[in-house]
Amino acid sequence: MVGFGVLLILASGSLIGAGKVLANRYDNSVKRDTLLADEARAEAPRRNTTRIVGPLNYLLLGSDLRPGDDTSQRTDTMIVAHVPATLDKVYLISIPRDLRVHIPPFAATDFTGSYEKINGAYERGGFGSGGVQLLSTTLSGMIGIRFDGAAMVDFMGFQDVVKALGGVEMCVDQRVVSAHLARLPNGELVNPREGGTPIVYEPGCREFNHWQALDYVRQRYSLPDGDYGRMRHQQQFLQALMRKARDEGITSNPLLFDRLVRAVAGTLTVDTGGTSLDALMFGLRDIRPTNIMGIQIPSEPVMLGGIAYIYPLEASTSLFEAMVNDTLDDWVTANPQWVNTL
Repeated sequence: MVGFGVLLILASGSLIGAGKVLANRYDNSVKRDTLLADEARAEAPRRNTTRIVGPLNYLLLGSDLRPGDDTSQRTDTMIVAHVPATLDKVYLISIPRDLRVHIPPFAATDFTGSYEKINGAYERGGFGSGGVQLLSTTLSGMIGIRFDGAAMVDFMGFQDVVKALGGVEMCVDQRVVSAHLARLPNGELVNPREGGTPIVYEPGCREFNHWQALDYVRQRYSLPDGDYGRMRHQQQFLQALMRKARDEGITSNPLLFDRLVRAVAGTLTVDTGGTSLDALMFGLRDIRPTNIMGIQIPSEPVMLGGIAYIYPLEASTSLFEAMVNDTLDDWVTANPQWVNTL
């Protein structure tokens, strides 16, 4: 599973007959880069071009890249996707953007290391692939795992995929007032600073169109639990995306799958670690939307020197050990309070 591209692949397990053609189109369309640092990359011998062997860990990043301005790009969406050895489920462990960690030195930018918010690693690494490499090293050192691949998608990719699917259904668990979009009397959507009535998402289950889905999963200021709520909604969206893809017949409709691949390819950068798309499609074919589970890192907000941080709690140590030992099933049973209902 590598970001949106492989979330689509997870929903395409029975498209084996068309796999070669679609894999070639995907491989030729998506941007590739070295996103993982050497010290954060899993050893390759356990994988080959025809078969994957779990457990697997992937680093998934969502960015808000502004056209022509790489230096303002942020990576506030950070998810570690853990696929157990059984290759039949995915655990999504969201990393709080304000988590205080040790970011190690990075020679390429003359960064000497520091303790700060984890989303600062991307900037300290010089943005782009260097930023992701430093982030992968930081997470690898913190958790104790190595990554089998990584992917970055800009937020516009959310809209493109949802538009191709005709919307996704999600259940709003609490009233959310948008800090990013408002509607003018003439119906135009603008930033709330320009006036208008803010968009509101009332509790209940409904179909979200492309701009609503993107706006909803970006909100945190109006949520009682702030960034924790936003991370839960992002996990919910990934499950909803896969569920809608299956409901629309992606497993039996190569044309639909092809359309989704083309919708996301232009906004996706991947590092597959040498694993072929065919191997991923076949190896992860048993994963279903109901087998996607969201996990919150045990942590709490803390003020330090006038700065708001997130600090990991003692239970986070057992979470990281479970990821290393591939025993997340047991950890989830013992720690239900840190499991998100998607």
